[in-house]
Amino acid sequence: MATTMAQMTKDELREMIETVVEQKLLEVLDDPDEGLPIKRSVRDRLLRQKQAVAAGERGEPLEEVIRQLGLE
Repeated sequence: MATTMAQMTKDELREMIETVVEQKLLEVLDDPDEGLPIKRSVRDRLLRQKQAVAAGERGEPLEEVIRQLGLE
C-alpha cells in the first residue's frame, strides 16, 4: 500500500528526504575506480608527493591560503 506525503509524519518525511539525498550524494561522489588496481608508477608518485608534503617541500600552510584568498 502506498503512503502519500500527506499521511506521513514530519519525522517520516524528513527520514525519507535524508535517505534520498544520501543515495544521490553517494551516486555523484562515489569513486568509480574504487577497488581497481593502481599502476606502480602512480602509486610511487603519490607516495613521493605525500612525503614531500610531510617534509614541507610541497603545499602551502592553510593560514597562507586563507590570507591569499582574503578569508581572514
